[in-house]
Amino acid sequence: MVNATVSLVDRGTIRTDVNHLMEGFNMGSAADPDPETMMVEGPVYNLVIDHPEGTILWDTGSHPEAANGHWPAELYAAFEHYDADERDLETALDDVGYRLDDIDYVFQTHLHLDHAGSLQQFAGTDVPVFVHEKELKYAYLSAKSDAGSMAYVADDFDHDLNWEIVTRQRSSYFEDVEFLHLPGHSPGLMGTKIDLDGYGTVIFTGDQAYARANYHDEQPLGAGLLWSRQHWLDSLNWLQDLERRHDAELFVGHDGDDVEQLRGGLP
Repeated sequence: MVNATVSLVDRGTIRTDVNHLMEGFNMGSAADPDPETMMVEGPVYNLVIDHPEGTILWDTGSHPEAANGHWPAELYAAFEHYDADERDLETALDDVGYRLDDIDYVFQTHLHLDHAGSLQQFAGTDVPVFVHEKELKYAYLSAKSDAGSMAYVADDFDHDLNWEIVTRQRSSYFEDVEFLHLPGHSPGLMGTKIDLDGYGTVIFTGDQAYARANYHDEQPLGAGLLWSRQHWLDSLNWLQDLERRHDAELFVGHDGDDVEQLRGGLP
Protein backbone atom coordinates (compact mmCIF):
# COMPACT_ATOMS: atom_id res chain seq x y z
CA MET A 1 0.00 0.00 0.00
CA VAL A 2 1.35 3.40 -0.99
CA ASN A 3 1.02 6.57 1.06
CA ALA A 4 -0.68 8.60 -1.69
CA THR A 5 -3.78 10.76 -2.01
CA VAL A 6 -6.33 11.09 -4.79
CA SER A 7 -8.13 14.41 -5.39
CA LEU A 8 -11.11 14.97 -7.66
CA VAL A 9 -10.68 17.69 -10.29
CA ASP A 10 -14.20 18.80 -11.28
CA ARG A 11 -14.36 19.68 -14.99
CA GLY A 12 -18.09 20.32 -15.30
CA THR A 13 -20.98 18.50 -16.93
CA ILE A 14 -21.88 16.89 -20.25
CA ARG A 15 -25.49 16.52 -21.45
CA THR A 16 -26.40 13.75 -23.90
CA ASP A 17 -29.09 11.27 -24.99
CA VAL A 18 -29.28 8.38 -22.52
CA ASN A 19 -29.11 5.93 -25.43
CA HIS A 20 -25.47 6.87 -25.88
CA LEU A 21 -24.73 5.65 -22.37
CA MET A 22 -26.85 2.49 -22.29
CA GLU A 23 -27.63 0.37 -25.30
CA GLY A 24 -31.31 0.42 -26.27
CA PHE A 25 -32.41 2.21 -23.08
CA ASN A 26 -35.26 4.14 -24.68
CA MET A 27 -36.49 2.07 -27.61
CA GLY A 28 -39.70 2.42 -29.56
CA SER A 29 -42.35 -0.28 -29.65
CA ALA A 30 -45.67 -0.93 -31.36
CA ALA A 31 -47.43 0.60 -28.37
CA ASP A 32 -45.02 3.55 -28.22
CA PRO A 33 -43.43 3.95 -31.66
CA ASP A 34 -42.02 7.40 -30.96
CA PRO A 35 -40.67 7.52 -27.40
CA GLU A 36 -39.60 10.88 -26.01
CA THR A 37 -35.88 11.52 -26.06
CA MET A 38 -34.36 11.37 -22.59
CA MET A 39 -31.41 13.69 -22.03
CA VAL A 40 -29.12 13.01 -19.07
CA GLU A 41 -26.23 14.85 -17.49
CA GLY A 42 -22.96 13.34 -16.34
CA PRO A 43 -19.85 14.81 -14.73
CA VAL A 44 -16.49 15.22 -16.40
CA TYR A 45 -13.61 14.82 -13.98
CA ASN A 46 -9.87 14.41 -13.76
CA LEU A 47 -7.86 13.22 -10.78
CA VAL A 48 -4.64 14.31 -9.12
CA ILE A 49 -2.75 11.35 -7.68
CA ASP A 50 -0.26 12.80 -5.21
CA HIS A 51 2.27 9.97 -5.08
CA PRO A 52 5.69 9.80 -3.36
CA GLU A 53 7.28 9.43 -6.80
CA GLY A 54 5.53 12.44 -8.32
CA THR A 55 2.20 14.19 -8.88
CA ILE A 56 0.13 12.49 -11.58
CA LEU A 57 -2.70 14.18 -13.47
CA TRP A 58 -5.23 11.56 -14.54
CA ASP A 59 -6.80 12.78 -17.81
CA THR A 60 -6.92 16.39 -18.97
CA GLY A 61 -10.64 16.84 -19.71
CA SER A 62 -12.37 18.89 -22.39
CA HIS A 63 -10.91 21.90 -24.16
CA PRO A 64 -12.37 25.11 -22.65
CA GLU A 65 -13.48 26.21 -26.14
CA ALA A 66 -15.48 23.02 -26.77
CA ALA A 67 -18.66 25.04 -27.27
CA ASN A 68 -17.00 27.69 -29.43
CA GLY A 69 -15.79 25.67 -32.38
CA HIS A 70 -13.03 23.49 -30.93
CA TRP A 71 -15.40 20.52 -31.08
CA PRO A 72 -17.10 19.82 -34.43
CA ALA A 73 -20.66 21.14 -34.35
CA GLU A 74 -22.32 17.74 -34.76
CA LEU A 75 -20.32 16.29 -31.87
CA TYR A 76 -21.07 19.22 -29.59
CA ALA A 77 -24.76 18.83 -30.42
CA ALA A 78 -24.59 15.17 -29.33
CA PHE A 79 -22.37 15.71 -26.26
CA GLU A 80 -22.96 19.19 -24.89
CA HIS A 81 -20.23 20.16 -22.42
CA TYR A 82 -21.96 23.43 -21.65
CA ASP A 83 -19.71 24.64 -18.83
CA ALA A 84 -16.31 23.61 -20.21
CA ASP A 85 -15.21 27.26 -20.38
CA GLU A 86 -15.99 27.72 -16.68
CA ARG A 87 -14.12 24.60 -15.58
CA ASP A 88 -10.83 24.87 -17.52
CA LEU A 89 -7.93 22.81 -16.23
CA GLU A 90 -6.09 25.63 -14.45
CA THR A 91 -9.24 26.77 -12.62
CA ALA A 92 -10.23 23.23 -11.64
CA LEU A 93 -6.73 22.38 -10.39
CA ASP A 94 -6.60 25.57 -8.36
CA ASP A 95 -9.84 24.59 -6.64
CA VAL A 96 -8.11 21.54 -5.13
CA GLY A 97 -4.83 23.27 -4.33
CA TYR A 98 -2.68 22.42 -7.36
CA ARG A 99 -1.12 24.33 -10.24
CA LEU A 100 -0.05 23.17 -13.68
CA ASP A 101 3.56 23.49 -12.55
CA ASP A 102 2.89 20.90 -9.83
CA ILE A 103 2.15 18.17 -12.37
CA ASP A 104 5.05 15.76 -12.91
CA TYR A 105 3.23 13.18 -15.05
CA VAL A 106 0.05 13.01 -17.15
CA PHE A 107 -1.91 9.78 -17.58
CA GLN A 108 -4.43 9.64 -20.42
CA THR A 109 -7.11 6.99 -20.08
CA HIS A 110 -7.75 7.60 -23.79
CA LEU A 111 -7.75 10.49 -26.25
CA HIS A 112 -11.43 11.21 -26.85
CA LEU A 113 -12.33 14.89 -26.96
CA ASP A 114 -13.69 15.09 -23.40
CA HIS A 115 -10.55 13.48 -21.95
CA ALA A 116 -7.59 14.89 -23.89
CA GLY A 117 -8.65 18.49 -24.48
CA SER A 118 -6.08 20.19 -22.25
CA LEU A 119 -2.97 18.33 -23.36
CA GLN A 120 -1.77 21.53 -25.03
CA GLN A 121 -0.90 22.77 -21.54
CA PHE A 122 2.00 20.29 -21.56
CA ALA A 123 3.21 20.87 -25.11
CA GLY A 124 6.90 21.66 -25.34
CA THR A 125 7.57 20.43 -21.79
CA ASP A 126 9.35 17.31 -20.58
CA VAL A 127 6.29 16.13 -18.59
CA PRO A 128 5.76 12.46 -19.58
CA VAL A 129 2.29 11.74 -20.99
CA PHE A 130 1.30 8.09 -20.59
CA VAL A 131 -0.94 6.72 -23.34
CA HIS A 132 -1.51 3.25 -24.73
CA GLU A 133 0.11 2.56 -28.09
CA LYS A 134 -3.15 1.33 -29.61
CA GLU A 135 -4.91 4.51 -28.49
CA LEU A 136 -2.38 6.91 -29.95
CA LYS A 137 -2.36 5.11 -33.30
CA TYR A 138 -6.16 4.97 -33.47
CA ALA A 139 -6.51 8.62 -32.47
CA TYR A 140 -4.27 9.75 -35.33
CA LEU A 141 -6.01 7.40 -37.77
CA SER A 142 -9.39 8.79 -36.72
CA ALA A 143 -8.47 12.47 -36.68
CA LYS A 144 -6.39 12.46 -39.85
CA SER A 145 -8.49 10.24 -42.12
CA ASP A 146 -12.06 9.16 -42.84
CA ALA A 147 -11.49 5.91 -40.92
CA GLY A 148 -11.90 5.25 -37.21
CA SER A 149 -14.07 7.29 -34.86
CA MET A 150 -15.40 10.87 -34.86
CA ALA A 151 -14.64 11.27 -31.14
CA TYR A 152 -11.06 12.46 -31.67
CA VAL A 153 -9.99 16.06 -32.33
CA ALA A 154 -6.46 16.37 -33.69
CA ASP A 155 -5.91 19.74 -32.02
CA ASP A 156 -6.31 18.03 -28.64
CA PHE A 157 -3.30 15.75 -28.94
CA ASP A 158 -1.32 16.65 -32.08
CA HIS A 159 1.30 18.62 -30.13
CA ASP A 160 4.96 18.41 -29.15
CA LEU A 161 4.30 16.11 -26.20
CA ASN A 162 6.64 13.81 -24.30
CA TRP A 163 4.67 10.64 -25.00
CA GLU A 164 5.35 7.65 -22.75
CA ILE A 165 3.96 4.70 -24.69
CA VAL A 166 2.25 1.88 -22.77
CA THR A 167 2.01 -1.48 -24.54
CA ARG A 168 1.09 -4.13 -21.97
CA GLN A 169 -2.22 -5.24 -20.45
CA ARG A 170 -0.92 -4.38 -16.97
CA SER A 171 1.84 -1.80 -16.51
CA SER A 172 3.35 -0.41 -13.32
CA TYR A 173 5.47 2.74 -13.41
CA PHE A 174 4.81 3.86 -9.82
CA GLU A 175 4.69 1.94 -6.54
CA ASP A 176 1.28 0.26 -6.05
CA VAL A 177 -0.21 1.93 -9.14
CA GLU A 178 -1.15 -0.19 -12.17
CA PHE A 179 -2.34 0.98 -15.57
CA LEU A 180 -4.90 -1.50 -16.93
CA HIS A 181 -5.57 -1.87 -20.67
CA LEU A 182 -9.37 -2.06 -21.08
CA PRO A 183 -10.20 -2.06 -24.80
CA GLY A 184 -13.82 -1.81 -25.86
CA HIS A 185 -14.91 1.82 -25.65
CA SER A 186 -11.76 2.59 -27.61
CA PRO A 187 -8.84 0.37 -28.67
CA GLY A 188 -6.41 1.75 -26.11
CA LEU A 189 -8.59 2.72 -23.16
CA MET A 190 -6.82 2.33 -19.82
CA GLY A 191 -8.05 2.28 -16.24
CA THR A 192 -6.04 2.51 -13.05
CA LYS A 193 -5.68 0.32 -9.96
CA ILE A 194 -4.17 1.91 -6.83
CA ASP A 195 -3.44 0.28 -3.46
CA LEU A 196 -3.88 3.22 -1.07
CA ASP A 197 -2.47 3.14 2.42
CA GLY A 198 -5.25 3.87 4.90
CA TYR A 199 -8.01 3.10 2.41
CA GLY A 200 -7.48 -0.07 0.40
CA THR A 201 -7.57 -0.91 -3.29
CA VAL A 202 -9.41 1.40 -5.68
CA ILE A 203 -10.01 0.92 -9.40
CA PHE A 204 -10.86 3.76 -11.77
CA THR A 205 -12.47 2.29 -14.89
CA GLY A 206 -12.41 5.41 -17.05
CA ASP A 207 -14.99 5.16 -19.82
CA GLN A 208 -15.08 1.38 -19.81
CA ALA A 209 -18.22 2.21 -17.83
CA TYR A 210 -19.83 5.63 -18.16
CA ALA A 211 -22.44 4.97 -15.45
CA ARG A 212 -22.74 2.44 -12.66
CA ALA A 213 -25.38 0.56 -14.66
CA ASN A 214 -22.76 -0.20 -17.34
CA TYR A 215 -20.65 -1.96 -14.77
CA HIS A 216 -22.94 -3.34 -12.07
CA ASP A 217 -25.88 -4.22 -14.36
CA GLU A 218 -23.60 -5.08 -17.31
CA GLN A 219 -25.55 -2.80 -19.65
CA PRO A 220 -23.30 -2.07 -22.65
CA LEU A 221 -22.58 1.44 -23.81
CA GLY A 222 -24.55 2.58 -26.82
CA ALA A 223 -23.19 1.37 -30.15
CA GLY A 224 -21.78 4.79 -31.00
CA LEU A 225 -19.55 4.62 -27.93
CA LEU A 226 -18.28 1.08 -28.52
CA TRP A 227 -15.26 0.40 -30.68
CA SER A 228 -15.75 -3.33 -29.99
CA ARG A 229 -18.59 -4.92 -28.03
CA GLN A 230 -16.69 -8.19 -27.49
CA HIS A 231 -13.59 -6.38 -26.22
CA TRP A 232 -15.84 -4.34 -23.92
CA LEU A 233 -17.37 -7.51 -22.45
CA ASP A 234 -13.94 -9.08 -21.98
CA SER A 235 -12.68 -5.95 -20.20
CA LEU A 236 -15.79 -5.89 -18.00
CA ASN A 237 -15.24 -9.51 -16.95
CA TRP A 238 -11.58 -8.83 -16.15
CA LEU A 239 -12.45 -5.79 -14.05
CA GLN A 240 -15.08 -7.73 -12.13
CA ASP A 241 -12.49 -10.41 -11.39
CA LEU A 242 -9.96 -7.80 -10.21
CA GLU A 243 -12.59 -6.18 -8.02
CA ARG A 244 -13.42 -9.49 -6.33
CA ARG A 245 -9.83 -10.66 -5.87
CA HIS A 246 -8.61 -7.37 -4.41
CA ASP A 247 -11.82 -6.41 -2.56
CA ALA A 248 -11.53 -3.14 -4.47
CA GLU A 249 -13.74 -0.08 -4.51
CA LEU A 250 -14.54 0.84 -8.07
CA PHE A 251 -15.29 4.23 -9.66
CA VAL A 252 -16.65 4.66 -13.18
CA GLY A 253 -16.19 7.36 -15.80
CA HIS A 254 -19.14 9.79 -15.72
CA ASP A 255 -21.40 8.84 -12.80
CA GLY A 256 -22.65 11.60 -10.51
CA ASP A 257 -22.81 9.38 -7.43
CA ASP A 258 -19.21 8.30 -7.91
CA VAL A 259 -18.10 11.91 -8.24
CA GLU A 260 -19.88 12.87 -5.03
CA GLN A 261 -18.13 10.03 -3.23
CA LEU A 262 -14.77 11.20 -4.58
CA ARG A 263 -15.34 14.88 -3.88
CA GLY A 264 -13.69 14.77 -0.46
CA GLY A 265 -10.67 12.92 -1.83
CA LEU A 266 -9.09 9.57 -0.96
CA PRO A 267 -8.20 8.28 1.55
